[in-house]
Amino acid sequence: MPDASDSGLDRDQQDEVKERSNPPALILHEAIRVEGQQELERPASSLLWSGLAAGLSMGFSMVGEALITTHLPDEPWRPLIASFGYCFGFLIVILGRQQLFTENTLTVILPLLHRWSTRSLLQVLRLWVLVFAANIAGTLLFAAFAAGTEAFSEPMRAAFVELGKTAARSGFMTTLLHGVLAGWLIALLVWITPAVGQARFFVIVALTWLIALGKFAHVVAGSAEVSLAVMAGPIGWGDYAFGFLLPSLIGNVLGGVGLVALINHAQVRQDR
Repeated sequence: MPDASDSGLDRDQQDEVKERSNPPALILHEAIRVEGQQELERPASSLLWSGLAAGLSMGFSMVGEALITTHLPDEPWRPLIASFGYCFGFLIVILGRQQLFTENTLTVILPLLHRWSTRSLLQVLRLWVLVFAANIAGTLLFAAFAAGTEAFSEPMRAAFVELGKTAARSGFMTTLLHGVLAGWLIALLVWITPAVGQARFFVIVALTWLIALGKFAHVVAGSAEVSLAVMAGPIGWGDYAFGFLLPSLIGNVLGGVGLVALINHAQVRQDR
């Protein structure tokens, strides 16, 4: 296969070509796989605390979207702007290196696909259970704080409830399909991140804005919204558990594992 040395460039010019080239898929795969292996070996307490921090931080996606919504007129274009507020929680979590369940539908799956074993599978399941439980606990704590204190104005709390009602009323199958799309986009975000360098901030904003604008179902961000609506009274815990949490969880896993982890692993298997 031809490379930069075939062009007659000197060594400095060849180095510059390499610097300006996008990294091949194998490099992205290996960067994420190594990170995933390190995550699988972390102590349970570290995963729990990091997952709890992420769940709490994701509450700021709800706050950001509601805050912008309450300061804009009720016009058809309002969701285009308000959806940018949804990015805040993801920026905090991803740039702050906190454990978010949906990132791990790719990160820790690549080590498992690389070297399949019962031990690796149990490690993945251990991390998933710990991180998911901690994420949801964090969102419930944030929702309880937002619903039970005077930290937010009445218009803000009304906007929180409306976000939760919207997320919970789509129906099981629609929420599951929306969950597939959200899981797909978050896993793609993780896949792209090693290649984008200093543009990471803008990639996070762009893809999470798309999730918010499309009303796709992210199990952690949506948990804060829907659980707050439960605490405020319009919907019940059954709506939260079976109308939102379960279908969005299934969809996020299918989107992240099936549409990103398996496909992107398959494309590099013969390159290894």
